[in-house]
Amino acid sequence: MGLLDILLGRTRPVAPDLDQLFGLPSAAVTLEVAAGFRPTGSGAVCFATVEGGAFEQTHREVQALLEADAERDGPPVRLSRDEYGYSWLVSERTPDQLPELVNDLHAVNSAMEVNGFGPQLLCSLAGFENPEGRRLALVYLYKRGTFYPFAPLPGAQQRRDNPLELRVKAALGDDLRIEQDLNRWFPLWGAPGL
Repeated sequence: MGLLDILLGRTRPVAPDLDQLFGLPSAAVTLEVAAGFRPTGSGAVCFATVEGGAFEQTHREVQALLEADAERDGPPVRLSRDEYGYSWLVSERTPDQLPELVNDLHAVNSAMEVNGFGPQLLCSLAGFENPEGRRLALVYLYKRGTFYPFAPLPGAQQRRDNPLELRVKAALGDDLRIEQDLNRWFPLWGAPGL
């Protein structure tokens, strides 16, 4: 960053740090103790939909890589599109396989990045649930290198449990790099893997 950038208040964007994803298993222990949420085994990577042969080839390679795991339980990795036009690559594991799920999320992000689709990556999430059936996601913002909690309230209305999200933020501050700008805590209504 040059002197002119400093004087004009411009900053460089934070470089993605996919290794931050490997903090999720230890954060899951803290989350269970602090708020009673346990992993569901579901996770997903969200990216802007891309058309073309190169992207389709990357998608097939990633899916084949993840499905080649001999210890995979449950449904195969699947691609879905949400109502907003974004694509999600969804991985399902058993709830006790959070480290394997994190490896899946890391592999998808890495493969997309290596094949030139890093700018299309938006976020990754891992799903959690408490004994009462409430859902929560820990969301990794690819372009920021940070996490935030997303806790939708049950029901048809699109509402969030903001007090729970703030409690989770406080509880996980030592485990994960938490996004401090609350305006970047985007809602992920209807996200697969949540």
